[in-house]
Amino acid sequence: MQMPEPRADILTGRARIVERLRAALPPGAVIDDAIELKVYECDGLAAYRCPPMCAVLPGSTAEVSAVMRICNEEGVPVVPRGSGTSLSGGALPTADSVLLGVARLNGVLEVDYDNRFIRVEAGRTNLSVTGAVEQDGFFYAPDPSSQLACAIAGNIAMNSGGAHCLKYGVTTNNLLGVTMVMADGEVVEIGGAHLDAGGLDLLGLVCGSEGQLGVVTEATLRILAKPEGARPVLVGFDSSEVAGQCVSDIIKAGIVPVAIEFMDRLTIRAAEAHVAAGYPDCEALLIIEVEGSAGEIDDQLGRIIAIAKAHDPVEIRESGSAAESERIWKGRKTAFGAMGQINDYMCLDGTIPVSELPFVLRRIGELGAEYGLDVGNVFHAGDGNMHPLILYDANKPGDLEKAEALGADILRLCVEVGGCLTGEHGVGVEKREIMTAQYGADDLEIQMQVKDVFDPQWILNPAKVFPLEVSAGRRS
Repeated sequence: MQMPEPRADILTGRARIVERLRAALPPGAVIDDAIELKVYECDGLAAYRCPPMCAVLPGSTAEVSAVMRICNEEGVPVVPRGSGTSLSGGALPTADSVLLGVARLNGVLEVDYDNRFIRVEAGRTNLSVTGAVEQDGFFYAPDPSSQLACAIAGNIAMNSGGAHCLKYGVTTNNLLGVTMVMADGEVVEIGGAHLDAGGLDLLGLVCGSEGQLGVVTEATLRILAKPEGARPVLVGFDSSEVAGQCVSDIIKAGIVPVAIEFMDRLTIRAAEAHVAAGYPDCEALLIIEVEGSAGEIDDQLGRIIAIAKAHDPVEIRESGSAAESERIWKGRKTAFGAMGQINDYMCLDGTIPVSELPFVLRRIGELGAEYGLDVGNVFHAGDGNMHPLILYDANKPGDLEKAEALGADILRLCVEVGGCLTGEHGVGVEKREIMTAQYGADDLEIQMQVKDVFDPQWILNPAKVFPLEVSAGRRS
C-alpha cells in the first residue's frame, strides 16, 4: 500500500507548527513525543503504520476550529480520528500530518424525549449514547460490533451500521444534524432537530464522507422507544450456500427481522473456543431476531422457522429466556476478537444483493482456495453486508500482499454481482486503489469536485478514498 512522500517544507517547519498549536490549545493537548505518537500510528487496520508529525486532542468545537485555522494557514494535512477503530485505514496518518483526535469531546448536550433526539459531542462512544437514554426506555439504533469503543464521529464518517440495522437503518437514517468545522476553521451547522432540512442534502453528503469534507464535533441523533420485546432464533445448516439461500427466502417473503446474522464454520469454531456459546456443529448458522409484542414475535418467528425448515437445517434453537438470548448473541458479538486469536486478518465489507449470497459465498471459498488463504465469514446477512475475514501471517513475507490481492478480488466480485465496495467500513486506504472497479473517471471527478468546494487545499484526511494517480494533481 503506497502513501505519498511527506512534504519537506512541512517537516522543516515542524517546530513552528507545533508551537502555534500549543499556543492555541490547553496544556497537554498537543503530543509530539515520538514514543507517545506510537499510539496514533495506525487504526484498526494495523497492517499499515505511520506516526503523525504530531497529535492534538482539542476539548471543544472552538479548539477544533483553532487547530484547523492554523493547519489551513500552514498548508498542513489533518487526519481526523474518533476512537481509531476504523478497519479500512481511515485514520491512518501521514508523516507530515497533524492527527486531530476528538476523544475529549464526549459530552451529552441535550436530550429531548418528546421529539426523540439526543445531541452529543462527536467523540462520545456509540454504546454510551444508548446508555444516556436507556433508563427512560429509549435507545440509539446503529450498533456496530465495535460499539463499546467506536465514536459517533467515526460512525458518521463511515456511515456505520451494525447487526440491528436491517430494520432501523444505518447512521445516515438516524442522523438529524451536525456541527462541523470546515478546513479553514469556519464552524457550520447542517441539519438539526427536525425531520428534514430544506435546500441541498448536505447532511447526506457529510455522512459517509470519511473526513474529507470537515471535522464533525457535535451530532444530533434520532432515538427510538425500546420495543416491547425481542427474541432470537438460531438455525444451523450443513452448507454456507444453503444458509445464504434461507436468508434470501426470508427477505423474499416480505419478513423484516430486526437482525439476520451469518457465521460460517471457521468463525463458529473460533467463537466457541473463545466464549463457549453452545453453537451447533455445522457449516453455517444464522441468528435471526424479531421484536414487538409477544403475539408479533410468535407470528414472525413461526413464519421464519417454517422457511428455515424447508432448507433441512441441522438445528433450530428458539430462545426461551433472556439468558439464552444473551448466550446466542455472545458468540456473534465476540466473533471478530475470537478470530484475532487464530491469526492476523483483514476484514472486508463489500455489500451485495441478498439474492446473490449463495453464489458469492461459494466464490469466496473458491478464491480463498486459489490464494491458499483461509477466509472466515461473519456478517450482516439481512442486508447483504459481507464481512469476509482473510487470515494471513503478518510475519510471513508476502502473506500481506497475498491477502490484499485476495481482498481486491472479493470486492470486485461484490461489484460484479450488483453490489458495492463498502457497506460501512469506508474506503480509507484499503479500497482506495480499486475505486475504479465501481466508479468511472467522470464519477470520481465529480466526487473530487465536491471535495474541492469543501477543502480547496486538500488538507483533510490525505491519501484516502481517491486513487493516488487520479488525485495527484489536487493534493497539496
